[in-house]
Amino acid sequence: MFSPLRRGPGRLTPQQARQRTGDGEAVPLDVRETPEWNAERAPGALHLPLSRLTAGAPLPEATRGRPVITVCRSGHRSRQAAELLAGRGTEATDVTGGMTAWARAGLPVTGGRVGIGGVIA
Repeated sequence: MFSPLRRGPGRLTPQQARQRTGDGEAVPLDVRETPEWNAERAPGALHLPLSRLTAGAPLPEATRGRPVITVCRSGHRSRQAAELLAGRGTEATDVTGGMTAWARAGLPVTGGRVGIGGVIA
């Protein structure tokens, strides 16, 4: 019987993700494309675009055997990545609202200068 409730990897608020990655409990994995990654990212995040992940690219060595928290711009691609990784046996969650919500929450960002609305200044 089909259940209307969707099960899958969990989701975290930006604040929860920052806490889990900041204390080393999990590894942040940014799944955006390179120009987005270069513009801004969460401190300590590793980079593996969703396009490469779906093509079968392996996770970076630093993630092996550790929980992964995926992030993108808005949360859509990171949700796909978390589901894909969970299907491969990796403990994965994603950040609800992505880097947009992360920045709005006032959490630290590294990379290029990003202005209002995520436009590179």
